[in-house]
Amino acid sequence: MESPIPIKEPAWLREFKAFVMRGNVIDLAVGIVIGAAFTTIVGSLVEDLINPIIGLLIGGIDFSNLFIVLSGERRPSLEATRQGGASVLAIGVFINAIIKFLIVALAIFWLLKVLTKLRVREEAVKAPTPTEALLAEIRDELKARPRI
Repeated sequence: MESPIPIKEPAWLREFKAFVMRGNVIDLAVGIVIGAAFTTIVGSLVEDLINPIIGLLIGGIDFSNLFIVLSGERRPSLEATRQGGASVLAIGVFINAIIKFLIVALAIFWLLKVLTKLRVREEAVKAPTPTEALLAEIRDELKARPRI
């Protein structure tokens, strides 16, 4: 059923729809979703696998509970100390963040390295354009001419 009063779509809404439906925006949205999932995996890798191994190697230190109390009462864990109202420097949480960053940066580095190699191979396989072929043909004919 049509509206009795014709409603004109604003120009900005049309532009926004065109913007959202472009391939780059959709690719970006997919990248963000995959990045969020990757971040969860990296977080688990660091907190559940890497930190316990590093902690074991350096004397049983649990990075998640490595903190310095600036003011207030120290309790058995970082979370309990914070809930008690103490001001703390959460050194272990910071170390975890650094390790996560390094893993993500390394993964992105290798991904870009692979993509660059694929792009170089793809460019090498491409046939010359008609203009390039014509220019090559002209060059070859000029080379074949006897010099005067």
